[in-house]
Amino acid sequence: MLELGQAHTLKEAFERRALGAATRSPVRVISVTSGKGGVGKSSVVANLATTLGSRGQRVLLLDGDFGLANLDIIFDLRAKGTVLDVLKGGKAIGDILATVAPNVDIIPASSGMLEMSQLGLEEKSRLLDIMEELESRYDVLLIDTGAGIGDDVTWLNSSAREIIVVATPEPTSIADAYALIKVLSQKHKIKDFRFLVNQARSEAEAIRVYQQITAVSDRFLNVAIDYVGHILWDDLVSQAIRQRKPIVSAYPSAKAAKNFGHLADTLFRPTERMVANGNVQFFWKALLGHA
Repeated sequence: MLELGQAHTLKEAFERRALGAATRSPVRVISVTSGKGGVGKSSVVANLATTLGSRGQRVLLLDGDFGLANLDIIFDLRAKGTVLDVLKGGKAIGDILATVAPNVDIIPASSGMLEMSQLGLEEKSRLLDIMEELESRYDVLLIDTGAGIGDDVTWLNSSAREIIVVATPEPTSIADAYALIKVLSQKHKIKDFRFLVNQARSEAEAIRVYQQITAVSDRFLNVAIDYVGHILWDDLVSQAIRQRKPIVSAYPSAKAAKNFGHLADTLFRPTERMVANGNVQFFWKALLGHA
């Protein structure tokens, strides 16, 4: 447990970061999340990042599934260290930061390490130091969160403020996506979400999934859920993962690869809401509230 004085010190540090972020060019901070595991969330992050990088966007990936990291597998990354090594003071961020695609860097996480799934306030403060050190180099920070409604998942999502919820057409995935949106809405007062349907058999099926979740959320939750598109079921996705590559790199002409291009177009089409929500200022301010 932190002493009261320590907590106030951390709170003051968060406040200084928030003020500093307000004077810098905005970096879009986007979390990609899901209520259920196994929906292809990490694949979405890897392919979206690679697509954005190929278009000249400077992208930083944070593997926020701290206990069960997967991005290093998709990119065939043999990391020199993980974020845990930095948080514990053994390495500098430059020692572990890795380039995985043109204009795309990653902060690797640990897999199978319980302590990474139980970050305390001091570790979270150190993580903010790391992000502050790096933010001026990038246009976009993409966070691959864990699945579910655990504290680390909701903490990262509520900090990012621009949230993409990924679901598949499976009823359990839709139900768990709704549960995540409900928790983030009621506990963290988040009212704006984006919704991506992965592994859809057709565009019509994806739209039906979106209609199912909005039918319930419109009735019981005061939230806005924007449909940002779908990724079609494509056997080449699993083939690319077996090759340890994103599909947009391994099979750029595949139908799923083209869907990721459409997703990037949709997300980066200028709108007033996106400018207002998705930058590092909100990352600091949200985390200030958690201190």
